[in-house]
Amino acid sequence: MEAFVLERYGKKRPLKLADVPTPEPREDEVLVEVHAAGVNQIDFKIRDGEFKLLLPQKFPLVLGYDMAGVVAKVGPRVRKFKAGDAVYARVDEACIGTFAEFVLAKEASLAPKPKNLSMEEAASIPLVALTAWQALVESANVKKGQKVFIQAGSGGVGTFAIQLAKHLGATVATTTSAGNLELVKGLGADVIVDYRTQDFEQILRDYDVVVNSQDGKTLDKSLRVLKAGGKLISISGPPTPAFGNEIGAPGFIKLVLRLLSAGIRRRAKARNVLYSFLFMKANGNQLREITRLLEAGIVRPVVDRVVPFEQTNEALAYVEAGRAKGKVVIKLR
Repeated sequence: MEAFVLERYGKKRPLKLADVPTPEPREDEVLVEVHAAGVNQIDFKIRDGEFKLLLPQKFPLVLGYDMAGVVAKVGPRVRKFKAGDAVYARVDEACIGTFAEFVLAKEASLAPKPKNLSMEEAASIPLVALTAWQALVESANVKKGQKVFIQAGSGGVGTFAIQLAKHLGATVATTTSAGNLELVKGLGADVIVDYRTQDFEQILRDYDVVVNSQDGKTLDKSLRVLKAGGKLISISGPPTPAFGNEIGAPGFIKLVLRLLSAGIRRRAKARNVLYSFLFMKANGNQLREITRLLEAGIVRPVVDRVVPFEQTNEALAYVEAGRAKGKVVIKLR
């Protein structure tokens, strides 16, 4: 099969199109013929080596977490899917490699593709939707009437998280540029801060939840817009010792994480705010819940552009530049 392969870590290192063996599904795995693959920030961060201590990889490596496609073959213990089923998923860490004609996925990570979405639309959903779900539903337990601040509202996670927070009954604030104001307003944002001309810290007060996706300076400012007892959930770090425990990191890595997050955890405690780091996990059951929202028209995908498979490197560069409104998707079939 054809796949875009990373030969070693390297800043902006291009992926190479190569012929690689088509994998065989093991006991609980499903082989999926990939029709479309979503591009995410984590793809170029892994390429650049940013997670090599936390998530070491073997080379040559095929990148890509998001996909939609058709089941080609199933392992002997798979019961929920059969050849020919249309599916979508954010694949597990052990199975990354959706920038390829075929990819393996754990049965527990897969869900039937939403009937009302194209393959390209479906491929744009899993990682960002699961991130939003695990932040707002699982971690924050957002309730009707609460105030939620979602940063970077026109990005992949932001466009989905705004819609989900509104569905949960929250008042939603977000940051974006003036050019994207109508986009985020149309998704349901109640308070919109133009990050180029306004300081959200001067506008937002007494929020229950902040979903942080920006840098350390923004993280500190986010603490100050939360009410006592509020929750600051960061998807951009710094990781905490609890995350080290989740991934079974060795002792020295846990010590590094403790030191990296010590400052923000201390400042959060001083303000009676709960700080947590979220690295989303593949979850087919949660994806089925998200499918129900998609098929009911409660939330919708936001796709910036669809590019052909041969332009995978260009797609990565576009996402890395930070200009995408919603998601960028690679079309294979």
